[in-house]
Amino acid sequence: MSAWAQSRYVPADGNLRRRRLWNQAMLALLVLGSLIVVAPLVLVLGAVLLKGIAAINLAFFLEPFRPVDQGGGGLAHAIVGTLLMNLLALVIGGVLGLAGGILLSEYPDHPVNPTLRIISDLLNGLPALLKGLVIYTLVVIPSGQFSGYAGALALALIMVPIVLRATEGVLKLVPWSVREAGLALGLPRWRVILSLVLPAATSGVITGLMLGFARAAGEAAPLYFTAGGSQLLTFNLGQQVESLALSIYKYANEPSPLRQEQAWAASLVLTLLVLAASLLARWATRRWMH
Repeated sequence: MSAWAQSRYVPADGNLRRRRLWNQAMLALLVLGSLIVVAPLVLVLGAVLLKGIAAINLAFFLEPFRPVDQGGGGLAHAIVGTLLMNLLALVIGGVLGLAGGILLSEYPDHPVNPTLRIISDLLNGLPALLKGLVIYTLVVIPSGQFSGYAGALALALIMVPIVLRATEGVLKLVPWSVREAGLALGLPRWRVILSLVLPAATSGVITGLMLGFARAAGEAAPLYFTAGGSQLLTFNLGQQVESLALSIYKYANEPSPLRQEQAWAASLVLTLLVLAASLLARWATRRWMH
């Protein structure tokens, strides 16, 4: 290649040096920004791990509440209540959110869609405390008692808009050629959605479900007005039920060092519960798709 061609295609040393410096500066800014975003999360998780693991023992998982002078007991009642209410909420909120997302994505001209979108936006912007008050008014007052079912309904209201928006978004990413191929084979529209479109978007739908589950699992305010809390271990959602989030709020405000340690331990267990649910869902999805 001639010297003239090299002068056209190879930058001068000074220009190349400036570009490299500019690239390194931008890369350093990106790394710094990432560290600023990640650092608070790492600090919080580190504090929860260091302070929570000290109170973790077998009694913590197997024993219900006991007074401090009797050893303090454990949080078996809160763990059971959290699992039962959140699993029921995941079923209710998942079904409603999935149905709403399918309607908005696959039937964009349906007359119900504008109203559905308004309701979804309202639920998404409504504080969790007010969602608890809604269920308190509609369920707790007429029934005359707090219950795990009411708590699950309040948590489901938190999940619905998250699952709905996630489902709508991932379904819109599925190419229309997938739908056209199914319709060309003579399949009805509902069969195309269930057999072709949803399987293609399974990973995104599962992610939306886990986001909703994680958001609801950490809520305590709506459960004060619905589940009510309890010191007893029960598997009956028709009664008052405790949750880990409620226990964290209660124990963190108590003067007893033991209760404060249990609050940290409950925070750690709740974090690990959400993480385990997410990993299990992704593993099941990957195995089902293959």
